[in-house]
Amino acid sequence: MKRIEVWADMVCGWAHIGKRRLEKAEFGEDVEIVWRPFQIDPMAPAQAESLEKALRDPIADGALRACHPDLAPQENRARAAADAAEEGLGPRWGGVLRPNTFDAHRVIALAYERGGSALQNAVVERILQAHFVDGSDIGDRATLAALAAEAGLDGMAGALDAGEGTREVRSQILRGKAIGVATSPTFVVGEAAVAGAQPPAILEDLVRRAAPGRDLPDEVRLLRQAESLLDLRDPLGALETLEPLMAGHGDDPSVRLLAARAYFGSAQLGRARETLESLLERAPGDHYARFLLGRTLERSNRHAEALPHLRLAVAMSPEPDYTHTLHRVEGRVASGVDPQRNRFVRQAGLGRST
Repeated sequence: MKRIEVWADMVCGWAHIGKRRLEKAEFGEDVEIVWRPFQIDPMAPAQAESLEKALRDPIADGALRACHPDLAPQENRARAAADAAEEGLGPRWGGVLRPNTFDAHRVIALAYERGGSALQNAVVERILQAHFVDGSDIGDRATLAALAAEAGLDGMAGALDAGEGTREVRSQILRGKAIGVATSPTFVVGEAAVAGAQPPAILEDLVRRAAPGRDLPDEVRLLRQAESLLDLRDPLGALETLEPLMAGHGDDPSVRLLAARAYFGSAQLGRARETLESLLERAPGDHYARFLLGRTLERSNRHAEALPHLRLAVAMSPEPDYTHTLHRVEGRVASGVDPQRNRFVRQAGLGRST
């Protein structure tokens, strides 16, 4: 059985339209449809506000473009309304509120966890209907609990208050970012994907040509996700991804080196230095770890301490980045631009007398 992952936000009209088109597709084989979280407007306020008001805010206006990056929000809404009518979504269709959808994604994740794809699909349908047809606030927890109950999922009021689903949604949002999801909706099957509310024929072709996804061990999957997030300049997301690996495999050199890179990227220089020093005690020949320790010390304004590590890194692997950094730090030490060394000299009374 193949799995279609639908990465979408519940305030994106194209997600509602895409759902209708997905339902019309004929795949010719068993498929599981799973909804995953994507937030086009993660900075939306906890208390929903008028969408018309939000569209006058340049920041909110920019965020809402993520639903259809090629169109201005007003043009996007007009085009979506026309397509929604063609899909039979009703004469009265269109969101009127700007809610924060994080809790809605938590409910959707819990629906899959507790009842599988069928229950999740029912919950997604009810939430989309509430936002686009009923004009309800799907950021309100009481409203979400009631909608979930109508779809057959009880107990959401207590679950939301207890924080259930929070970690799963954050993890999936990071995973989506790592695999390249950048708009709502995006349909992913294995390693193939298409973005936008595609017609049934395109979705059928996606399933037909996609190879089943490989079930990688969790450790490998999380390592790859953390690497992708670092490449995307999201070191805090990488650290969050690495949390379970640090807890269960904290001594693994690959895990520790990724953690050190994430600490360095997020300016947690003390943690980066400690992690790299510990790593190099076990693997003194790791030239990249040696170079990164030198860079960490350089960023901490400890240039004289950085030099030995950078020289060793260059001796082991004379890569251009290593050599350039070494020359830069040697120049700073030679010119006396080293706050740590200068402080030591002043404290020891070794400065020039005047």
